[in-house]
Amino acid sequence: MALTLRSLEPRHTTAWDAFVARHPAGTFFHRAAWADVITTAFGHGSLYTLAERDGAIVGVLPLAQVKTRLFGHTLISTPFCVYGGPLAGDAEAAMALAAHAEALRVRTGAAAVELRHREAVDDAWLGGNWVTRPDLYVTFRKPIVANDEANLKAVPRKQRAMVRKGVQHGLVSIVDQDADRLHRIYAESVRNLGTPVFARRYFRILLAVFRDCADVVTVLDGGVPVAAVLNFYFRDEVLPYYGGGTQAARRVAGNDFMYWEVMRRAAARGCRLFDFGRSKVGTGAFAFKHNWGFEPAPLHYRFSLAHGATIPDHNPLNPKYRLFIAAWKRLPLPLANLIGPPIVRGLG
Repeated sequence: MALTLRSLEPRHTTAWDAFVARHPAGTFFHRAAWADVITTAFGHGSLYTLAERDGAIVGVLPLAQVKTRLFGHTLISTPFCVYGGPLAGDAEAAMALAAHAEALRVRTGAAAVELRHREAVDDAWLGGNWVTRPDLYVTFRKPIVANDEANLKAVPRKQRAMVRKGVQHGLVSIVDQDADRLHRIYAESVRNLGTPVFARRYFRILLAVFRDCADVVTVLDGGVPVAAVLNFYFRDEVLPYYGGGTQAARRVAGNDFMYWEVMRRAAARGCRLFDFGRSKVGTGAFAFKHNWGFEPAPLHYRFSLAHGATIPDHNPLNPKYRLFIAAWKRLPLPLANLIGPPIVRGLG
């Protein structure tokens, strides 16, 4: 049967998500709802495309257009997500979607297309002129079991001691969908790291759209919130995604206790894989995740570049951002929260 490419429409979303759910390389970030999230929260154009054969979906491409004056023009699958890239049931569908992404780069005038594959992809399934940068990011994923003692024993001794420090201090956790409290804590945390914060509205949108598969775990110290993280759930996986802690959290191991509580609660609800997300080698986040006993696995991002363009490099280790990061750390929090969202929408 002939293969047909179509733009994603509301009538396709159920079939799209069913295809993602059964595909071995499918991830939470391939879900169709991200198209509306990215458009609504950031104003970026959706280029989500599906491949169809004989009325059935045989491939999906969750692609969006990120275009700002500060950070340029890139097509990303999927922006603001650690994984993406086309999913296909066969080589014909994979090559058609990859070629479509390249054609969209030319048509839109974008400098690059970025496909954020979690797993390695056969070059023959992509075709075209795709390049890689293997040192860009790694991910951290590890099985968990339905036993708290076994999960805690699997954590290296020094990190396990930090978790117990939080327990001994009397920290407790609660679970809800309070986007505003999460944002207050997260905003302080990323400002202290020198990074612009998302708008509060983005967290509200995420929790509204993914209400059935997202929650917020918040750590309380004497009733005062000191750390919080937004978690996604997909198949049997938990993905703690946007999290941080206040200065007070550092004194009582609040962040360490928080991720243990995410793991403990996720195991109790049936999750069997803990996905700590991506990090850049050489960062504090990389070291923190490695200290939990997680081994890094390279992410297989692919790029199609316009003539003369270079691979996008919007990460905190880029030397050209060093002065910006140092200055951002000194901003008053209200000012950082005001000017951060217009900047971060271009980072993708």
